[in-house]
Amino acid sequence: MRASKGEKVFYAINYVLLTLAALSCILPFLNVVALSLSDAKAVMSGQVGLWPVRMTLFSFKNLFTGTPILNAFWNSVEITLIGTLLSMATTIMAAYPLSRKQFYCRRFFTLAMVFTMIFNGGLIPTYLVVQNLGLVNSYGALWLPGLVSTYNMLIMRSYFENLPAEVDEAARIDGCGELGLLVRIALPLSKPMLATIALFYGVGYWNSFMSVMIYINDTAKFNMTVLVQNMIMSSSVVQDFADPTMVANLTPEGVRSAAVLVMIAPILAVYPFLQKYFVKGVMLGSIKG
Repeated sequence: MRASKGEKVFYAINYVLLTLAALSCILPFLNVVALSLSDAKAVMSGQVGLWPVRMTLFSFKNLFTGTPILNAFWNSVEITLIGTLLSMATTIMAAYPLSRKQFYCRRFFTLAMVFTMIFNGGLIPTYLVVQNLGLVNSYGALWLPGLVSTYNMLIMRSYFENLPAEVDEAARIDGCGELGLLVRIALPLSKPMLATIALFYGVGYWNSFMSVMIYINDTAKFNMTVLVQNMIMSSSVVQDFADPTMVANLTPEGVRSAAVLVMIAPILAVYPFLQKYFVKGVMLGSIKG
């Protein structure tokens, strides 16, 4: 079926808008890459655009040797891995019972969790609770308050509800209990959704900023996001290097750009492996019936 004139105009406008949106994301990223790989004199003279000038890895080398970036990187890895595992486990334990029609008061508990999406205790009461639990200046303060995302739980619950009822019945006839149904049937059939939710949680924990600023007082426990933000806001990021010869060959823009790339590299590396599950997981978990 041939597209009408109006449809062609509509598609053309969409292509233009999407292209502009893509360029608005790609061009700044290319500029950051170019700044991190360019010679200090080229950066200071404003010669760097979208392509490195006199390419060098000096900014990366001195970023790793002169700043606590590696310590912050491993802090981010710890926060992300443990936080994602804990959140996935608790979200599964919340979503699966609520997806079972025989679960008593499942509507009440679902509405109670949805209520938290609209109303919450606020920053100060949350901080007081975390403080009274003795979690201030520990990563537990990052994991516990946001252990379960209601949005992610609803996606997971909807996905579990849409699993074939025949498979569920066949497993029950074979003597499978609820735990067996979850571990042997529901989870293996839900890999796209699980990968999608894990990506949501992982990106959220990796990009943790406000919670780290509020609850973590020890700078040695800062994650990548907070450290890079401090480097961007600091006007003396280069002067912090101890070696004078190192300072002479560095620029704040180069070091900051290198830090930004190191921060986003893990997400860029993981996302392609989960991309095939991403759209499928969200769509199947969002459609009922």
